[in-house]
Amino acid sequence: MKTKFNFKKLTTKSLITAFVLTASSGLIAQEKKSNDLKSFKIVVEKTDDGIKMQSFNGSAWIDLAFSINNDRPQAVDEYGMTNLNKVSSEKDSKLADFLFTINKTDSGIVLKGIEGTAWTDLSFSLAENGKQAINEFGMTKLN
Repeated sequence: MKTKFNFKKLTTKSLITAFVLTASSGLIAQEKKSNDLKSFKIVVEKTDDGIKMQSFNGSAWIDLAFSINNDRPQAVDEYGMTNLNKVSSEKDSKLADFLFTINKTDSGIVLKGIEGTAWTDLSFSLAENGKQAINEFGMTKLN
């Protein structure tokens, strides 16, 4: 009877230890990811026929504007509009190394962070001609 009790106790302690280690490694990985990110700031504007974006830092481009369908996302990196199959291999240490897709919906904007962002999915409501600033961590203030 005592052997069963010790086995249960050992199993419980092992599970607790595994859980704590798993949770800790996830936090360390998240912290490392955040520390590896380079700063960028982009203002996204939803227009009648597409999207306008203005970059304030972290990219080689200043203004982008493009027509976009509600069902087809556009890939954007630090060099501008791109195709996910033809991402630039050039890396400039003065620029943020980011890649995301942006899609216009009826009610707002949907972004998928692929590289260089702490977010993987970011969506927000945005009226026509409304603006929202984003950075490597998500939504941020316009100014």
